[in-house]
Amino acid sequence: MTKYSEQFKLMVVKEYLEGALGYKLLAEKYGIPSSTALKGWVKVFQQLGPEALMKKEKKESYSVQFKLDVLTFMKRTGSSQTEAALHFGITNPSTISIWNKVFSEGGAESLGRPKGRPSMSNKDKKRIETEEKEMTREQELERENELLRLEVEYLKKLRAFQMDPEGYLEKHKQRYHSNSKKPSD
Repeated sequence: MTKYSEQFKLMVVKEYLEGALGYKLLAEKYGIPSSTALKGWVKVFQQLGPEALMKKEKKESYSVQFKLDVLTFMKRTGSSQTEAALHFGITNPSTISIWNKVFSEGGAESLGRPKGRPSMSNKDKKRIETEEKEMTREQELERENELLRLEVEYLKKLRAFQMDPEGYLEKHKQRYHSNSKKPSD
């Protein structure tokens, strides 16, 4: 559940843009504990439009590669979460914070894991146990190969980005925006 309604956010942003009051005074006027949230709403509104302040019908899903690209961009350029979110068209900058934490704790592979706690009915437990037992040495090696391929691909992209950040971002800019709308499996 969101703390503030879409109409409220839009009203406060428009009042700020009219120029009568600054961030701090508007936050005090409407009982917003910190002006930081208001600053974020204004930036998102200016960059992505009023629809960016609206609650999404369906939760957006991002590919592992997209998440890695965002984290790499932040590290390379020193951008804040808000700046990176605006650059990549992500409406909620705290999403990047979650990705960063997950990446720090479990690496790139953990960015692709589904969120939440899976149900553990007896049927699921048995299926998981049999899948683990049935994984042959060949399958384990194939899995390891796939992870290594992903890592090599990531490192190549990182190197290309480090050599020419502006050129890399310009070349891949359109892809980022189209990837953010596609659900990942």
